[in-house]
Amino acid sequence: MPDYFRDNRESWDDRAPAHATSPDYAVHRFVSDPTFISDVVRFDLPLLGDITGLRGVHLQCHIGTDTVSLARLGARMTGLDFSGVSVEQARLLAKSAKSDTDFVVADVYDAREVLGTDEFDLVFTGVGALCWLPDIERWADVVRSLLAPGGRLFLREGHPMLWAIDEERADGLLVADYSYFEQAEPVTFSGGGTYVQTEAEFTRNVSHTWNHGLGEIINALLRRGLVLDSLDEHRSVPWEALPGRMTKGNDGEWQLSDRHDRLALSYTLRAHLSVD
Repeated sequence: MPDYFRDNRESWDDRAPAHATSPDYAVHRFVSDPTFISDVVRFDLPLLGDITGLRGVHLQCHIGTDTVSLARLGARMTGLDFSGVSVEQARLLAKSAKSDTDFVVADVYDAREVLGTDEFDLVFTGVGALCWLPDIERWADVVRSLLAPGGRLFLREGHPMLWAIDEERADGLLVADYSYFEQAEPVTFSGGGTYVQTEAEFTRNVSHTWNHGLGEIINALLRRGLVLDSLDEHRSVPWEALPGRMTKGNDGEWQLSDRHDRLALSYTLRAHLSVD
């Protein structure tokens, strides 16, 4: 049986150093400007609200730019990622940026065990994370186990309709060619590139992804006692998800170049664990 997680981990390990030096992640700006935060977290600010003093965990944090950004907004953050090389880069960022942020190497499904008995006021999951997980029910178990009573989940993610679109059509049409719903078997890719500007070449190029419908995600959380606070859909996403068919705005977000209202590209889900 293919080891999907091993392939994905090797792919992220291979790309993390290039991501850390790419202008798109702007690591140098974290070092030179103590007030700088990532474009992703800046986009999140209107819905994120005040997080001062919250104990937060960022699941699937990659190289830590969003984690450090959340810490700069006042939260006491821990980042977790299954890629050891990504976490190495995150720790280097935190040290260089003088950020008191912890980072842990672990599969997200093992987060509860690895983080011990700690409970968190904020569980944050950034865009481009859930698609690497085969089982949304297990993910919801992890979220529930990490939240303190009254704690909140903040999730911004690529829209499941976006993940269903064939990104390589020569005619430019938006065609749903992949499953909208979770499937047991992943979609496997073997491309040699990445989603940021870099001249680096990569050798670990096989990766596997799974889609999860909005209903599947929301119901998994509701079944575990979380209360849905809001679901906002957005016309943009922070990378060129459909190459050649998108335009980048001044905020770092990408929209469809032609009739951008045709498709929601990402969404923000906010929920909390009831105190009762």
